[in-house]
Amino acid sequence: MSTRIVVVGGGTAGARLAQRLPVTLLGEEPHAPYNRVLLADVLAGRYAPEVIALPEPREPVRLGVRAVRIDRAARTVECADGSLVGYDRLVLATGSNPVLPPLRGLRGAELPEGVHAFRTLDDCLALRDRVRPGTRAVVIGGGLLGVSAARALAALGAEVVLTQQGERLMERQLDAHASALLREHVEDLGVEVHTECRVSGLRQRDGAVTAVELADGFVLDAQVVVLACGVRPRVALAREAGLDVGRGVLVDDELRTSDPYIHAVGDCAEHAGRVYGLAGPALEQADVLADLLTHVTPTTGYTGTRALTRLTLGGARPLDLAAFGEATPRPGDDVVQLTDATRSAYRKVVVRGDRLVGGVLLGDLAAVGSLAQAWEGDEALPDAPLLHLLTHDGGS
Repeated sequence: MSTRIVVVGGGTAGARLAQRLPVTLLGEEPHAPYNRVLLADVLAGRYAPEVIALPEPREPVRLGVRAVRIDRAARTVECADGSLVGYDRLVLATGSNPVLPPLRGLRGAELPEGVHAFRTLDDCLALRDRVRPGTRAVVIGGGLLGVSAARALAALGAEVVLTQQGERLMERQLDAHASALLREHVEDLGVEVHTECRVSGLRQRDGAVTAVELADGFVLDAQVVVLACGVRPRVALAREAGLDVGRGVLVDDELRTSDPYIHAVGDCAEHAGRVYGLAGPALEQADVLADLLTHVTPTTGYTGTRALTRLTLGGARPLDLAAFGEATPRPGDDVVQLTDATRSAYRKVVVRGDRLVGGVLLGDLAAVGSLAQAWEGDEALPDAPLLHLLTHDGGS
C-alpha cells in the first residue's frame, strides 16, 4: 500500500512537494498555488494573477481548506469544514504571517478599512482595487517587501510615502552605499522616503484610515496603508499539536519535527537555528524532503541553504539588485568594490581568508552567476586577483 502523504499549505514549499510527489495538498487560500515573489508585479499591473500560477501538482489541490487540528495518535488532520484527512506522513508547509506592528488604532487581526498586509494574492487584489492615480499611500517598512510594495503602488500612480524605522532601506541585505543608491532609485520613481522614522499610530474616521502618526508628532495623510513589517513563522497548528517550536517548527537534517511522522518545510520551519523566509530555501527543503520520502535519490539530508536575494525595480530606469551573505566586512576581511556612477552600477564582494562570504550588486548583475556559484559552493577561491570576481563574467 502506498504511503499517504498530506501537505498542509499551498505556498512555495507545499506546491513544490505536490509537483514532485502524489500528495493530498490542503491549501487554505481559494487560489491555486502561485509564485508569491511576483505579487508586486501583479499589484503594479505587470502580470495578471493567472500568470504567476505555479506548475500543476500531480494530484488536485483541495483549495479553501484550513487545517485546524492534528491528532498525532490517530494520524489525522481535522479541517475547518469538519472533514478528517488521514496521513502516514504529514508535512507542515504553513508558511508565515505578516507582522502587525503595535500601533495605536490597530487592534487584533481585524484591519481598519484601507489598511492592508501584503502577503497573499487576495491582499494584492484588494490593494489594486483600492488604489487609483493620486491615492495617498503610506508603506510601513523599508525592507525587501516594503520597497517592492512602494514601487508597485508608484507604478499605479499613487502618491507613495515609504517609512523605515532603521537607518536605511533593506538594511538586512545591503551596505550603506548600496542602500543609498537604492533610495535614490526609489525616490526617482516618485516615492517619498523617510528613514529613522517610527510610526506610532493610525488615525481613522468611520472605521477607515485617514492618516499615519509618526513618533515625532508628524502626521502623514493616507487613504491606503500597507503593512510591510516582516513576517513571522506560522506555528500555531504545530504548537497546539505538541510539537517542539522555537521561532519556527524545529526540524532536523531530515526535516523531521519532534514527531517522526511529521515534517516541516519552508517559512514555518526552523533548521539549525535558522528560519529563512525566502523562496530558495523553501524549494531546496521541499526537494530534499521529496528525495527522502521516496528514497529515489541518495541524500545526506538538508544541511542549510545559502540564499541569494534578487529584486528588479521597474520605472523609466529599471534597477536590478542582488545581495548575498555578509555585505558588511569584519576586521581583516578583503573587500573589492567597483562603482560606475554613470550607470548607477555598484558591485562589492567580501572575502574572508580564501572564502567569498558576501556581496552586493546593483545595476549590473553580469557577475552574479559566477559569484553565486562561488558563494553557494563555499569552496576555496583561486589565487587569481580578487578583482576577477567582479569582472570575469562579462562585467566591465
